[in-house]
Amino acid sequence: MDLHTVTEVISPAAPGQWRPGDAWLGGGTALLGEPRPEIVRLLDLTAAGWPAVTERADGVEIAATCTIAELIETLGRYPIVGQCCHSFLASFKIWNVATVGGNLCASLPAGPMISLGAALDGVCALIGPDGAERRVPVAEFVTGEGVNVLRPGELLRAIHLPSAAVGALTSYRRGSLFRNGRSAALLIGRRLDRGGLALTVTAATRRPHVLRFDRGPDANELAAALAEIPAEQYVTDVHGHPDWRRHLTGLYAEQIRVELGEGA
Repeated sequence: MDLHTVTEVISPAAPGQWRPGDAWLGGGTALLGEPRPEIVRLLDLTAAGWPAVTERADGVEIAATCTIAELIETLGRYPIVGQCCHSFLASFKIWNVATVGGNLCASLPAGPMISLGAALDGVCALIGPDGAERRVPVAEFVTGEGVNVLRPGELLRAIHLPSAAVGALTSYRRGSLFRNGRSAALLIGRRLDRGGLALTVTAATRRPHVLRFDRGPDANELAAALAEIPAEQYVTDVHGHPDWRRHLTGLYAEQIRVELGEGA
């Protein structure tokens, strides 16, 4: 979609250049997907030259401008990365343009990069207009459908995934109304130290929900924890009724519990 109100593109852009009416530009697949008459300038982050993926002893740093193609090329050896990338069900054209940061900032329930970051204890590095940095867990970055914690002028610089989480044993489940449809429920389980479990619920709910168990839960303990997710958190739209999404969530959660219990 054309953004006919845009009169200027600043490239490369830096935090201090932001002013009301500006929007940060990554891949643009989400930004250009709907009318945005309030935007008059685009601040291009792709020209900043940030390394797409940086692997260190303490984990992996993924630049907000890292494309989906770059992510799977560098980290595809981890099964959960490939599974989340393929959750886009997008063509190679989109993979080569859409960015990890853009998927988070769009903050849609079905955003698979949100699922990946929340499931692997990811932390977002945010930079304000004055250059000040703050860090927010991915699981807390998205607060609702299309809503997140970004303040005016703030940008998402990178996502850090700790090494222990990236290399952990994981289990993945995804459901949709259609074979090539948008995710209606996307759950990721991760085996913790000493037999614990972290279960991340996304797509079915308006924001990520991460359930943690110090030891492997039994079926009743898992069901009780899922019941704590408020009913109004389940998404209702053309991609699935909330009751059905809640059913899928319970079904997939139990499958993940059993699978990771056996895998341990």
